[in-house]
Amino acid sequence: MEPIQTALKKWMRESKNFQEHYQSMKQAILKDPEIQQILKQNPQLTDQDISKHLMKLYEYQSQSKRCQDCPALAECKNLVPGYSPLIHVANRDVRITYEMCPRKAQVEAQSKKRSFISSLYMPREVLEATFEEVDMDDDQRLKAIGYANNYVEKWGTKEAEKGLYFHGPFGVGKTFFLGAVANDLANEGVSSLVIYMPEFVREMKSSLQDNSLNKKIEQFKTTPVLMLDDIGAESMSSWFRDEVLGSILQYRMMERLPVFFTSNYTLKDLEKHLMTNNRGDVEELKAGRIIERIKQVSIPVPVHGQNRRS
Repeated sequence: MEPIQTALKKWMRESKNFQEHYQSMKQAILKDPEIQQILKQNPQLTDQDISKHLMKLYEYQSQSKRCQDCPALAECKNLVPGYSPLIHVANRDVRITYEMCPRKAQVEAQSKKRSFISSLYMPREVLEATFEEVDMDDDQRLKAIGYANNYVEKWGTKEAEKGLYFHGPFGVGKTFFLGAVANDLANEGVSSLVIYMPEFVREMKSSLQDNSLNKKIEQFKTTPVLMLDDIGAESMSSWFRDEVLGSILQYRMMERLPVFFTSNYTLKDLEKHLMTNNRGDVEELKAGRIIERIKQVSIPVPVHGQNRRS
């Protein structure tokens, strides 16, 4: 939008008779229904007051209010893009202030919400998942949906100290549940960190080279809600199982911080998977220790139903 003072100078430059043009502009402003309503509500304003504040009336009249005349935020016509003018009349004084328009407020809210969800190697559709998109006709998944919704409702209470361990076959929506829970928690101002486990293992190994391992582990330990997707799908070394995963789970168990998991394994099957490291050694005791920590930070929830990937 053209600045007010620039428009005024343009009128002065182009008009052979500035006074004539000024009166024409004044009449056009005063004919505007919004301006007429303002003047009707403030009969104390004299013609002299109106002339004195004519540019403020024009500033208000010429801009879009609450996105009425703007097709999109990027095409906002107002002096301050994303903000709508408000007019204030006190006695015989007229002032203009600005408030955030609905479109900008929506963008700001979405940006703030996204800031509550961090992720490592997770697809966008998961991070944008909501329970409104969940198929409620599948009876086999209703129990899992109930657990997830109940968790969000109980957030901040003792009942929410444990996360959920979603387990079931491929393609039944376990990972989607993580995203939906993370988004519902974000609506409550709760931060979540969502991690795809196979890439998490590789990330931690590479962190040994740049000395960032301890910093990253500290982040996983202390984030309000940690979500580990597809645990058991990775090739896990004894070092990662005991020094990384074990350390994170131990801290969160002691601090009563929740962890969410998805897995194709039940806890019993996951224990068998964790017993054998990548060298072929069987370490039953250490695997059992991890499973006990998982039980302390989450509640097992089976997820069944139609394979939505097929």
